[in-house]
Amino acid sequence: MDAVRVALLREVLAGTEWPTAARRFAGVLRASVVPHGGGLLLLGTARYEPWHLAAHLTDEASWSGRPELSPTLVRHRVEPSAPAHLAVGLGRLEAARRGTTLLVVAPERPCDGLLERVHDARRAGATVLSLDGGGGTEMAGLAHEALSVPPGPAAGVDLETVQHLVSAATGENDAPAEPSGRRRFQDRLSRLADLLTAPPPARW
Repeated sequence: MDAVRVALLREVLAGTEWPTAARRFAGVLRASVVPHGGGLLLLGTARYEPWHLAAHLTDEASWSGRPELSPTLVRHRVEPSAPAHLAVGLGRLEAARRGTTLLVVAPERPCDGLLERVHDARRAGATVLSLDGGGGTEMAGLAHEALSVPPGPAAGVDLETVQHLVSAATGENDAPAEPSGRRRFQDRLSRLADLLTAPPPARW
């Protein structure tokens, strides 16, 4: 989703909880990932791999001048021919320590084995954040910060949409959540121009 569509999406969702909730979650993510720390690990479930979010966060990290926000995608299955940035398996979680941020994206309840790995990473000092599709109460209980999207049309959004909102907000460098009037319009135009003229991330 490009920057224009994100801006339009925010306009459509104005008046709902989601733009503010996404910015709040992105702020926690931004604050938890420190330069020269253990990095940002991005993890999905056995059935869902958040590579699209990984690409958007990499782009936002570059745009905002915060390279530490570029995630390492941790994969459940790694193909022998995978390039280095797509060849990080679950064993990476065993090295998670204080200073590491683990962002788990789970459309459905994670398996017990994954929950145990996340629990071990938290006990070792990692900061755990969770984006879930409303079926992961155990995952939300493990997380220091969680954003849950209830299943079904009642929420008005789905987990993919919220991921776009979060990734876009992650690069905002602690800008006010709701700038107003002409300044808000000028800031958005400036940011859209920067994003639209920047080259796309090549790694993904």
